[in-house]
Amino acid sequence: MARLASQALRYAIDRIRMDPPPLDAPIPYQQMLAEVGQTVTPSGLGGVEALRLFTEVLAPACISVDHPKFLSFVPGAPTEASIIFDMVVSAGSIYTGSWLEGAGAVFAENQALRWIADLARFPESAGGVFVSGGTAGNLSALIAARHRWRERAEGRHDRTRGLMMASSGAHSSVKQAARAMDADIVVVPADEKGRLNIGALESTMSALDAADRDRLFAIVATSGTTNLGVVDDLSAVADVATAHGVWFHVDGAYGAAALCAPSVRHLFDGIERADSFIVDPHKWLFGPYDSCALLYRNIHDGRRAHTQHAEYLDVLHGEQDETRPWMEMNPADVAHHLSRRARGLPLWFSLATHGSDAYTAAMEKTLDTTRFGAEEIRRRPYLELLLEPDLSILVFRRVGWTPEQYQRWSDAQLHSGQSFVVPSSWNGETVLRFCIVNPRTTNAHLVEILDSMEEDPA
Repeated sequence: MARLASQALRYAIDRIRMDPPPLDAPIPYQQMLAEVGQTVTPSGLGGVEALRLFTEVLAPACISVDHPKFLSFVPGAPTEASIIFDMVVSAGSIYTGSWLEGAGAVFAENQALRWIADLARFPESAGGVFVSGGTAGNLSALIAARHRWRERAEGRHDRTRGLMMASSGAHSSVKQAARAMDADIVVVPADEKGRLNIGALESTMSALDAADRDRLFAIVATSGTTNLGVVDDLSAVADVATAHGVWFHVDGAYGAAALCAPSVRHLFDGIERADSFIVDPHKWLFGPYDSCALLYRNIHDGRRAHTQHAEYLDVLHGEQDETRPWMEMNPADVAHHLSRRARGLPLWFSLATHGSDAYTAAMEKTLDTTRFGAEEIRRRPYLELLLEPDLSILVFRRVGWTPEQYQRWSDAQLHSGQSFVVPSSWNGETVLRFCIVNPRTTNAHLVEILDSMEEDPA
């Protein structure tokens, strides 16, 4: 076991030191089967051989999301400190569902949560928890929203099917939450830039009959849509939610990380009026997979909706005193989970190591790179910038290319180890999209990728 531990640590240290790591690429199933074979056997392969197969075959078949030219989907760029501490968390066998069992870890996670809450200018009543990702965060927040709606109705809506509103630009997880909750969702058209159309929101609200207005429990806005990176007018959405007395939730899984960047902070005005919001550290807050910070304006809204009751859990709850500091609450009580890993600790350790000013500097670096990229696209006659970036996503077309040409270029870039940029779509058209969240992505990297588009792919 000592030899295995030494080899595993050596691999981890070598991987952390790579700058940049290899981009790598997937290989076909039959090729992988031929190279790896059956790994789960009655007698076992032994740890050394299993590690060899992983490091030599399996790991290189996984694209490195922290590569500076991984610009598809929403990449990751974990700090070395956060990666190292992720290993510490795994080695520590820490359970952080309750204050009783994981007080030290929960304390540290809560300091990271408070930093995020302060960025949003949330009140002292605010608090939250780290969950696995944006899908879990949105679902947990919307469960709390429906619970509060039913509480206020004092039994009248206990059997009523709830209704919520979201933009056509909202993340797919919002519709998934509605399906999971067996709730209805009204989709409000986005404007020509993919932003929640306030006029359409007000018109949609006015068109609801009395029964539907009575069952409306939440309005969802987005701060940084996944495909286009636009931020909804949060203040205007807050006005509508307040006027109708419904929960206001902000999905900031990608974009709300930029709350720490002074150059774009104004885009988030109004988030301080939200009842809940989420942001994923594994996206643009330089943490490893997987982590989503879920924040409630009033932590007790989350607790009342999610606390699980069972005889063996009685010792964890005691009196539900709402004057009790939220920092001592059980993290399992404020989201739709019970067992949980201390997935907020890598972010906490990185913040504690580098300081929040370093996060601001890194965020502004990615925004500066994005602005440079926009200028580079504008000055090239064979490219066309389709939207001015709100945050760090660039959407553009290669003039004259067919969908097949986009795909051939993308495949050639990946399998030659140059970059990972996959085609996306906007208004039914195939386009290209850069999502820049890695401070190690340089202006030169963007120039190299954009230069490669000048000639048609073979």
